[in-house]
Amino acid sequence: MSIVAPPQAHVASGAPARTDATVTDPALVRRAVKAAALGNAMEWFDFGVYSYIAVTLGKVFFPSGSPTAQLLSTFGAFAAAFLVRPLGGTVFGPLGDRVGRQKVLALTMIMMAAGTFTIGLIPSYATIGVGAPVLLLAARLVQGFSTGGEYAGASTFIAEYAPDKRRGFFGSWLEFGTLAGYIGGAGLVTLLTALLSSDDLVSWGWRIPFLIAGPMGIIGLYLRMRLEETPAFAAEVEKAEAARPRVPLREMITGQWKALLLCMGLVLVFNVTDYMLLSYMPSYLTSELKYDETHGLLVVLGVMALMMVVQPFAGALTDRIGRRPLIAAGCAGFLFLSVPAVLLIRQGGLLAVALGMGALGLLLVCFTAAMPAALPALFPTRVRYGSLSIGFNVSVSLFGGTTPLVVTALIGATGNMMMPAYYMMAAAVIGGAAVWFMAESAGRPLPGSAPSVEPARG
Repeated sequence: MSIVAPPQAHVASGAPARTDATVTDPALVRRAVKAAALGNAMEWFDFGVYSYIAVTLGKVFFPSGSPTAQLLSTFGAFAAAFLVRPLGGTVFGPLGDRVGRQKVLALTMIMMAAGTFTIGLIPSYATIGVGAPVLLLAARLVQGFSTGGEYAGASTFIAEYAPDKRRGFFGSWLEFGTLAGYIGGAGLVTLLTALLSSDDLVSWGWRIPFLIAGPMGIIGLYLRMRLEETPAFAAEVEKAEAARPRVPLREMITGQWKALLLCMGLVLVFNVTDYMLLSYMPSYLTSELKYDETHGLLVVLGVMALMMVVQPFAGALTDRIGRRPLIAAGCAGFLFLSVPAVLLIRQGGLLAVALGMGALGLLLVCFTAAMPAALPALFPTRVRYGSLSIGFNVSVSLFGGTTPLVVTALIGATGNMMMPAYYMMAAAVIGGAAVWFMAESAGRPLPGSAPSVEPARG
């Protein structure tokens, strides 16, 4: 793994950058960041709730079988949503390049909120039998389809609004929203777990976090509807002399295949480690290591709070030293420190678990701080939303969202509790290879877009 400067040619510059500069509006940039981050927060609020309440959901929707079988079934429904994400990406991504980022992001917000809210209304298996898990799966598929257009659109939206020299800082707030949403969802489950009896939690308490998604979706939709289209997209429309510039889906894939491969490699290491720490570890602590449930939840919440504090500073750091050095450091860290960190976690003591989880969390910040700015810069403006949606969601579907299911199955098949470490190490090798070939984008205009600068201070 190396952080030596890459070749000067940008691998994904599908079109030369324009020479006229766009002067950003600081107030508008902040509004764009808030609206995009809130959608990501809502997406991960659902993930936090689902991951932290997985054991309870197994009892509600999959009551027959062993606890391991219940957990596998629950994570199976979790992973199923990721199977339709590429389909959502191929629908929403090209649509975002044709009709605009803002309109598509408003639509994905509505669908995400509706899918999550619906889960809270589904009757239990004891009430309607096999219809319960079928409805759960259907709601998860709606969520997965809408999420296929969410992250790529939100990161594109922020990247196209932000000034070139501060794109890393503003982009880092997208993952700040991820952590805030996850802490909100996981914290609410932790509170419910502490206040309610096991019977009450299984009977009705589990519904509360999902029902909260309704009001959150309305707020997010309001914020997104108030935004204007990004300057980069508006300039692309003007340049094309049409309100709906059309790009064939084939061009988004075959015309950008090198950038797509880089995108998938970067997203693989980003999401395997992300889902391992934030989605799988809570269940690993309780189900596999028999760790006290409340203490385990609080440790993970503490790690995420630490990551939130560090996140904006790490994002600003990428503007100074570049995206590549920070991503490369994260890959190296996961390659060499995953085994020591998981060994610490397996010790079971509160301090050891906190140190192991904290180390993994700080390594993950190397990705969460850099990726929202690095990934959109792989593609030119006219195909940015579509190509990024396709590459991001294919990689997440194959490797990220399946992480809890695959690692649970591997542990069940081998009995080896170190599987989480080995899985993260393998992802780090692939991510390191992608970093080697990617071009540095910090401080530079997005491919195919005019330079974006902050207004002069008077």
